[in-house]
This record gives sequence, C-alpha cells and structure tokens, in this order.
Amino acid sequence: MKKFLLAVVAAMVIGSNADALILRTTVTQGEIEGVEHEGAALYKKIPYAEAPVGNLRWKAPVPKKPWEGVYKSDSWGNRPPQHTDPNQSGGDIPMSEDCLYLSVTTPAKSKDEKLPVFVMIHGGGFVSGSYIGTQESFVNEGIIYVSIEYRLGALGFMSHPELGKESGNGLSGNYGILDQITALKWIHENIGAFGGDPEKVTIAGESAGGISVSILCGSPLCKGLFRGAICESGSSFWPVAEERNGNTAMCTLAGAEKAGVEFQKRFGKKNIKQMRSVDAQSIVDSTKMEDFWPIVDGYVITDDQYKLYEAGKYNDVNVIVGSNSDEGSIFAFPMPVEYYQNRIRSIYGDWADRLLSLYPATNPEEVYFAQSDIFRDGSFAWGTYAWANLQSRTGKGKVYVYYFDQDSENTIMRSRRGGASHVAEMPFIYGYTFRGKMSEIDNHMLQIMSRYWINFTKTGNPNSEALPYWTPYEQDKSTVMIMRNGFYLDQVPNRPQIDFFEEFFKSKRK
Repeated sequence: MKKFLLAVVAAMVIGSNADALILRTTVTQGEIEGVEHEGAALYKKIPYAEAPVGNLRWKAPVPKKPWEGVYKSDSWGNRPPQHTDPNQSGGDIPMSEDCLYLSVTTPAKSKDEKLPVFVMIHGGGFVSGSYIGTQESFVNEGIIYVSIEYRLGALGFMSHPELGKESGNGLSGNYGILDQITALKWIHENIGAFGGDPEKVTIAGESAGGISVSILCGSPLCKGLFRGAICESGSSFWPVAEERNGNTAMCTLAGAEKAGVEFQKRFGKKNIKQMRSVDAQSIVDSTKMEDFWPIVDGYVITDDQYKLYEAGKYNDVNVIVGSNSDEGSIFAFPMPVEYYQNRIRSIYGDWADRLLSLYPATNPEEVYFAQSDIFRDGSFAWGTYAWANLQSRTGKGKVYVYYFDQDSENTIMRSRRGGASHVAEMPFIYGYTFRGKMSEIDNHMLQIMSRYWINFTKTGNPNSEALPYWTPYEQDKSTVMIMRNGFYLDQVPNRPQIDFFEEFFKSKRK
C-alpha cells in the first residue's frame, strides 16, 4: 500500500510539472499543442510556410495560413528530399517537398518569462540534413531551442530565366535562404507565445548552416530578427563570379540561371512548367554536391559580402566565428602529384605556383594532406578571419574567434594527423556522440565550450566566472581562442596561408 501511495504521489508531481509547462499556446495561425519532453514543452512540427509543392515549387515561401481547431505538433515533419546520408539525423523520417517546419523546445512555465532563444540552422552542404532533434543542455539552462528546416539542392537553390519572369522582379534561386528568413520572421512574431523574447534571438549553424548564418548577417532582409550569431566552420565572403570554380567564388544570378537551363536540358523538358512535373527524388538523384548553392541575386544577397562589410552594410551583432584545424580532410582524397598540380593550376592560374609552394606534395599521401589544408584555409579559415577582421574594424558588435584543434575519438571522421576534422567541435558544444566515448580531457572541454555557447546565447558574451577569459578579437593580436587540451589565446594559425588567400581573393574582387 505504501509503495502504491508513493507511486501515486510521484505521478501527481510529474503531472503537475507537465501541467505547468506551456503545452498549448496560440500563434499567428491558431492554437497549437505540443508534448512534454525531458521536463520541457516540445513542439516538433510547426509549419511556418505553405508546402512548396506544385506551382509553389521554385517560388519564394508563402507564410502559413491560419488553421482551424488545435494543431497537434507531436511528430516530426518531413525531411527535405535529399541523398541518403547515414551521418545525418532523422534518417527514419520520410522525405517530402512538404518540409517547411520548425521545432520549439521551451522550459518556460509562463509566456511572460522572456527567455533567450537559440535558433539552429543545420548543415549538410545545402543538399542534405534535417532540423530534427532537441538540445536539453541548453533548454535546462533556461534557453528556448528552435531548429528550422529549409529547402535543399536544386529544389532550394535552382535559378532559371523563366523563374525570374514569374517572380515579377527578375529574381530566382535562394529559396532555401528565403525559407530561413521566413522562419526567423515567424519566430520573431510568435516566440513570445512560448515564453521567449524576440529581442534575445541568437542564430547558429555549422558548415552550410554556418554559411547560412553568414549570409543572414549580411542580408538586409534580416534586420532586427536576431541579436547574436554563431558560425561554426562557414562563411560567405568569397568574391563574385560566373561560376564557383573549386569553391573560390559566389555565383552571379546570370551564371546560376545558365546552370538552371542546363539542368532542365538533362531532363529533356521544354520549360519550367514541365520541370514542375518531375518527381522530387529524380531531381535529387540528378544533383551533385556543388550544383546548386546560394547566389548573389541583389536581393537576398545584395553584393560581394566582403564589400558589404567594408562599407558597414550588414547586421552588426555580436558573433562567435571559428574553424577546425584539419577540417579539409573530410573533403580530400589521395591522387597522383601531377593530377594535383594540374588541378591547382586550372583553378588558381597565375597564382598556382605560389599556392603549390605553400602546400607542397611529392607523393599521393602528401597530396591528400595538401588538398586538406587548401580546403581548410580557402573554404573555412580565410572566410572566418576575413569576417573577424572586417567586423572588428567597421562594426560595434563584439567578435569572438576560436580555432578548434582537439583530437578526439568521438567524431565522424577522425583526423589522420591528430587534429580536428570537420564537425569535430560539435560534440564539445552540444554533447553529441558520434563514434566513441569522450576522454577526461574531452569532457572537461565539453563543460567549458558548451558554457561559452550558453553564456553567449544568454548575454551576447561567452565569458563568466571560472572560465578561461575569451578576449574579443583584434587583428594581429593574440585574441584567437585556441582549443586543444585546454584553452589559450594566440595569434591566427597558418598565417602565411591565410594571407595568400586574402591576396588571391582580393585580386578576383571587382
């Protein structure tokens, strides 16, 4: 009898805690109901826009219309159509073009709490990924966690002259970024219904998610939608050209439209109307990693972002930006030395000899390491420091720069040289488990790194008592937080290589 009474009391306590959560609320479209999850209210599937299907394929997102009754948000929404990737979360969730959803996990007990909000934009090279998942370590600290889904690949980024005519303003492409902006507007308008403060929103992302964060920081369409930004291994400061050519440029609208017409020809279709009849999976199956990407369209991305930051034309908020010591390794592979040298010459032209002297290789393994480092510096590190240098000169927002160099078994692809590969920092911030156990040092670093991110989300400053002090970035000073078996401030790593890319990209900038 005593055990029975204790069980009843325990159930009553749990029930009362759940009842105190915001499990039902009202947003712009109507009433919505979530579920209890780990002591918080979780809304798994909130539609922020109409399904981009039929005639809405390759059009700007249309805000979700009001619904009748109570919308049940107790299951995850569809993943965007994409290639199967075993490293991405949510692999058991169906794929569909009907994918414009976001999730909200809130610990608030009252709509008046005005809690800070962390908005995650997933990575995946703009061709894969999912918004599915929660982040209890942040939520338990009084932060509302939001994750957003957006269109990918050709379905999210294909440009075409006919689509420009349909739009009425000559624009096409960048639909995936417009999805993100529409989601941020929805959050700004509705997060108060979940106990959040629309003036305390921090956006964050890694890889393509980080590139998205960079784009959003430079877009005038995002003014006032967030107060802080975190970019892990991503930026968007390349010069503008007719094609991307080895990840060295942002493509123009004209160049992207040309690629869209060529893509249409692959299917033997006469026009966009016929392309809209092609099933989504066939489009995905015909798309490679870099076929479709955000472009400089003069609207979402108004110009070369480097120039925008030089002129102070960006959303000037506090930021954390950084890259990893060996993250190019996941994109590289061994090849004959001659092939490597010819490829470099085809991309870098008159600059190739200097580049080859900075990244020398005399055998296939050295080629692998050289390619890794070129990708690390040209695709990730240079953009990080370009951003930091420009904003620290032209902005008021504080810039905090990190360089992650921890060698850990708990990563998707462990570095062959004992550094940190792409994505390797994420377990140390969000507590993900990829391959193995965290060492004692790893766990110590996890406690500190996650606290930096949580503090920044709450206050715009990563620092607090008992943490190694993270100094705001200043060019040519020891203000980069090096993260390897601990934390210390130093100058920019690999400086000669970073200086090369600064000069190279400057020569390409018109």
